[in-house]
Amino acid sequence: MSVSIRRIRCIATAPADIRLVVVKVETSEPELNGLGCATFTQRPLAVIEAVEKYLDPLLRGRAVSEIEDIWQTAYVSSYWRSGPVLNNALSGVDMALWDIKGRQAGMPVYDLLGGRTRMAAPVYLHASGRDFSEVTDRARALMEDGCRHVRLQVEVPGQATYGTESDLHTHQTVDGPLTPHNLFEPADYARLAPQLFEHARNELGDEVELLHDIHERVPAPLAMQLAKDLEPYRLFFLEDALPPEDISSFRNLRAASSIPLAMGELFTNVNDYLPLINEQLIDFIRVHLSDIGGLTPARKLAALCEYFGVRTAWHGPGDTSPIGHAANLALDVSVSNFGIQEFTTFNQATLDVFPGCPVLKDGMLWPSESPGWGIELNEGLAAKFPYPEHPYNGAWPAVRRRDGSVVKP
Repeated sequence: MSVSIRRIRCIATAPADIRLVVVKVETSEPELNGLGCATFTQRPLAVIEAVEKYLDPLLRGRAVSEIEDIWQTAYVSSYWRSGPVLNNALSGVDMALWDIKGRQAGMPVYDLLGGRTRMAAPVYLHASGRDFSEVTDRARALMEDGCRHVRLQVEVPGQATYGTESDLHTHQTVDGPLTPHNLFEPADYARLAPQLFEHARNELGDEVELLHDIHERVPAPLAMQLAKDLEPYRLFFLEDALPPEDISSFRNLRAASSIPLAMGELFTNVNDYLPLINEQLIDFIRVHLSDIGGLTPARKLAALCEYFGVRTAWHGPGDTSPIGHAANLALDVSVSNFGIQEFTTFNQATLDVFPGCPVLKDGMLWPSESPGWGIELNEGLAAKFPYPEHPYNGAWPAVRRRDGSVVKP
């Protein structure tokens, strides 16, 4: 008799003050359950509603072995599809089913995907600061811990600059008209970024790989100029130079600069990334696994990229649960076209809530050898870390130019 889905529910927790959504699929077999990441931290309550009010009644009684058919069934069940809320809900179920399959087989998920092609995944970590010296000091500390790839971001004085502490104000308490806390002028940033990397190369040398994230904040012509200006500093890649709405401009960007390009964390639809891969306009695919629907579509995407010379660099920020990081890592160690893995270290509370998290050592992320994701969830402890209060329920307040117009986040 096949094992079936008994119930699907969500666990909401924030052990690092970031709102995580974890899906738990309970089965007809006692003690056999699976965990999946459905974290969309700007809209977590909508994801929880989608899982518990729509996917749970749709999928109860289905055989847990039918991962592909369950994915396809759930994907089309809303008719309108490929949005981030429903994709995250689907991801939670999908990853939980892969976790169950691994637990049934007594194998880690990466063995279900063909086994390891590497023992661990090199990662890049973030170094940011108020000035060049603070950035390079933090980068040097990461290098001393064994990290060989570092993303650098520096604050534009007096502006809400992505990836720095100055930008955090825009996530919490600022909205509406222009204020000193939500100002961002693209041209000021584009002049400063090359100076940061000139300083970093002089201070850190050539042994470390450097990365940078534009985070879609500049118009296409300025992005092209910035890419050219950064070429002398030999970046490992330049990330999100353009927004998803402007992917046609990647043709011009590719022609304008030799700098390696990474793109994809905002993609939710296969048609977002197919042209970039087919035309080899990017070097690294950066999708957020839960935003495209989980492990099932991500493994297909990785296989597609392999034949076009595009490497993986899955999105791995702080608003990814340990389950999401484990899913990234399962692909990292099993695909041949792995490039690099973004990672954000876990605080102690997160490690306590999620026993079995991947381990960072010598600049690499090491996967668990336990079945499934190798991670458990202490629900009693998770309940002690409720969602923090947010003025806009998690929404990103607008960053604005000096004339008051909105900048993409």
